[in-house]
Parts: sequence; structure tokens; C-alpha cells
Amino acid sequence: MAAVSLRLGDLVWGKLGRYPPWPGKIVNPPKDLKKPRGKKCFFVKFFGTEDHAWIKVEQLKPYHAHKEEMIKINKGKRFQQAVDAVEEFLRRAKGKDQTSSHTSADDKNRRNSSEERSRPNSGDEKRKLSLSEGKVKKNMGEGKKRVTSGSADRGSKCLKRAQEQSPRKRGRPPKDEKDLTIPESSTVKGMMAGPMAAFKWQPTASEPVKDADPHFHHFLLSQTEKPAVCYQAITKKLKICEEETGSTSIQAADSTAVNGSITPTDKKIGFLGLGLMGSGIVSNLLKMGHTVTVWNRTAEKCDLFIQEGARLGRTPAEVVSTCDITFACVSDPKAAKDLVLGPSGVLQGIRPGKCYVDMSTVDADTVTELAQVIVSRGGRFLEAPVSGNQQLSNDGMLVILAAGDRGLYEDCSSCFQAMGKTSFFLGEVGNAAKMMLIVNMVQGSFMATIAEGLTLAQVTGQSQQTLLDILNQGQLASIFLDQKCQNILQGNFKPDFYLKYIQKDLRLAIALGDAVNHPTPMAAAANEVYKRAKALDQSDNDMSAVYRAYIH
Repeated sequence: MAAVSLRLGDLVWGKLGRYPPWPGKIVNPPKDLKKPRGKKCFFVKFFGTEDHAWIKVEQLKPYHAHKEEMIKINKGKRFQQAVDAVEEFLRRAKGKDQTSSHTSADDKNRRNSSEERSRPNSGDEKRKLSLSEGKVKKNMGEGKKRVTSGSADRGSKCLKRAQEQSPRKRGRPPKDEKDLTIPESSTVKGMMAGPMAAFKWQPTASEPVKDADPHFHHFLLSQTEKPAVCYQAITKKLKICEEETGSTSIQAADSTAVNGSITPTDKKIGFLGLGLMGSGIVSNLLKMGHTVTVWNRTAEKCDLFIQEGARLGRTPAEVVSTCDITFACVSDPKAAKDLVLGPSGVLQGIRPGKCYVDMSTVDADTVTELAQVIVSRGGRFLEAPVSGNQQLSNDGMLVILAAGDRGLYEDCSSCFQAMGKTSFFLGEVGNAAKMMLIVNMVQGSFMATIAEGLTLAQVTGQSQQTLLDILNQGQLASIFLDQKCQNILQGNFKPDFYLKYIQKDLRLAIALGDAVNHPTPMAAAANEVYKRAKALDQSDNDMSAVYRAYIH
């Protein structure tokens, strides 16, 4: 698409990430929100929502010129409400202009009438008066047209002020917007309406088509410039040690939940999601002296933590807005997106400097998309999925895989010490999600192999207990192996790691392999066994219940 001349105050269609083109207006950014370097972009506030973000110029189109085109490809209710909001704004701006024009015309007519009575009524003077009135009307019409075409929160006043500040011609964006006013806060929920793939936005000649917002990579590359390829473990005294690659890990030899030497951060901590993993994490944060505000979709789960000293947040947005760092741990990509983008979601509470740490196990595309919208609002983002189970969570012995904002990773150090025995910093956003899926792919496949071995022993007349004893004396001996075999032998499948979640992780890991054309036949075979177990109503049991897929 050809470059479009835009400036402050213009109405536009802006495309943010995977969301459909949305009507908005180029406005002033917050003073403390820096413009991405090396990117020609504008700060846009979207109508019908409370969202605003930096949008690259290639992802912007003039509102009026493309209005009919956009209305044809987007039919959602939220989208229509956004268009209606634009038209209402234009009507208000037009009404104000007309009122101003009528007042000016009436005053002029009164002055002219007075002058006519005091001057000789000659033909020359009548012609001059007629010409003068014509010029007045023409100028008023031009002024009205300018106010209508430039739009948003301050109408004609904003546009006039922008013109007075810069003598440049229309079409050249202002170079320096540091001393501009702060727009209202926002949410991106309304942008979820409409067919997201219906509109094919044209990329620049030097940039390939991407699902993610093209300006996003600036934020992440500026935070983690070096790739992470190896890690060095150190003790828990927050002495950060770096390899030449820039990667980092923090490790302890024992549980942080029983290590009273932790000095809790003075930052206010929020936590969203009190499931199997989240409950143990919050409990350990509280034990180590952190100030924690909690929220859960099922509010009753918060009661126990309120008794332990936690504060209650009514919505995710409220938690984020009142806390310095907010953690979240939910079940899958859909839940993670809904938590951020949904009604009263995380994004509504994000302001410049607010920190969001997503500990959910999701795919790299999902976490990248969430990072994008958080960072576009001036927030700081870190992904930090955890490896472990309910017992390890309760014991404060999780392994944390983090990626994204390096400074935020270090700010979370006391929290990570409270909830885990080791944390790794893996570089740019998406790396932790990929690593977590690979770890869980190995774990899920191993669990399926254990179940397969136990059932094969049974059908061939061998003792399952003897098989476990042999395995526990060999190279495969581990707590995981022993616990899962004991679950099977005792028929106790109380969830320590939900079967439905390990199957989800296998599915996402297989998709990760497909994306890079890498074969994952072992994971694919294991995935089919877990799918069979789910069909047998084992979803809400422990992953070891995959055993039942072999005996039915």
C-alpha cells in the first residue's frame, strides 16, 4: 500500500496485531511512553473501546477513504458500535462548528445592517457588501470542512493547536511529540469483534506478512538483545551471574518455602488464577512476606488466602491497577487471552510502568500477542511458565522459565525465590513458551510410556510392582517415575497435573514442530493415547490416568 500522509488529529483505520482494522484517531501519547525507535508510527486511540497503541504507518489508512470497504468486511456488533462512535463524534464536531458559524454570521449581519443605515445606499457599496459576505461564508465553510475531517477528543481545538505549534504542511507528521497530553486509559476487548482474517493488510516492500503487529519486535529486541543458549545456576542470594550469551539462571539447593532468608520485595504483588499451581505459589508468596492481592474466576477460592493475609481484587483490571507486578497462571491459550482482553481484563488496568507476568503454559504465538498489547500500552511484560506439579508448587520447588523484559525478571527475583528452586532467563518473548512445551512434551511422552510398560507387564503375566522396583534401581529412577507408578498401582488418580493439560501441551508441542517442519512422532503417538483417555472421561484426573486408555 502506498504511503499515506497523516498527522495529529486525523481519523484512521488502524490494524493492531491479529485484530481487524479498527477506527481510531491519531492522538498525543503519554509523556513517559517513548516512540519506538526506527519505526515510523503514530499513537492511535480507538473508538468504541478504551484502547490506544503505537501503530506503524503502513498499518494505518484514512478513515473516510476506506470507510465503505471496512464496513463490508467487518460485521461485528462491537465494530458497528465503534463506527457509530466515530459518526457521533463527527456530528458533534459538525454541530459545534455550525453553531459557531451561525453566531458569527448573525453578528456580521447585524453589523452590516447598522452600517447600511448609516451609509448612503449606493450600488457600489451594495456590491462590496455582497462580496464581503460571500468571503465570510466561504471561509466559514472551509473552517467547517477542516474540523469535520480532523477528529477525536478535542475536535477543532486540538487541530487548531496542532496547526499553531507547527508550520509544516499537512501530510507531514510531527517529529517531536514529547510535550503532548495524555489520552484516556483503555481496553482492547472491543477489537476482538469481527472476522479477524477477512482483511489483508498490505506489508511494506521490505517486510514480510506477519500475524503479529510489526512494531512489536522493537520492544522485545530492545530488552533482550542477545539470544540465550546456555545457563549457569547460582545460589539464591540474588547475585545475578551472566554467561557471554546473556542468559541467566537463579538456583537453590532446597525449597525456598522453608528458607526464611528471603527478603520480600516492597512492590505490591497481584496474582490471578488460583488453580493447582497458582494456589501453592500464592501461599508461598504470603509465607515469605509479600503483599499479595488475589483474584480468581471462582471467588470462593480466594477465601483461604484472604485468611492468610492476602487482599481481594474484584476484577483482573482492579488487581493490575492497584499492584506493581501482577502474575497470572491459567489453563490454556484461550483463558490467557480472555484474562487480558476480556471484560474488566488485565489490559484495562495497564498503565505505563505496570508489570504483567504470565505464568501460563501456552504457545509462543499467544504469549507474543499478549506481550504486544501489554507493551503497546506502556506496560512491561514477562512470560514465566513453570515446570512442576501441585506438590512442587506447594513446596516452593518449581522451575521457572522466563523470557521478555530482563529488568522485570530481576524485579521478580524474591517472588521467584519464594515459589521455586530455580529460574532461567531465556531471552526474548516466546522462548520460554517453546521451552516449556518441549519440557512437557518429554514429560507427557514419558508418562505414556510408563503406562504402556505397566500394562504390557500385566498382560504378559509380569508383576507391575516388580517392574517399578527394577526401574527405581536403574538409571530411570526419579521421584516422577515412582509417584506416577504408585498412582497407577493404587488406582489413585487425584490430580497433581491434570491429564487434559498435558494433552493440551502435547498438542501445542506438535504444532510447534509442524511450524518448523520438525518431526514429532513420539509426541504424536502419546497425544493419541491421551485423547483416548479423555474420551474415557479422564480429563480431570491426574496425567497418570492415561493408564486407563490401555486397559479399556
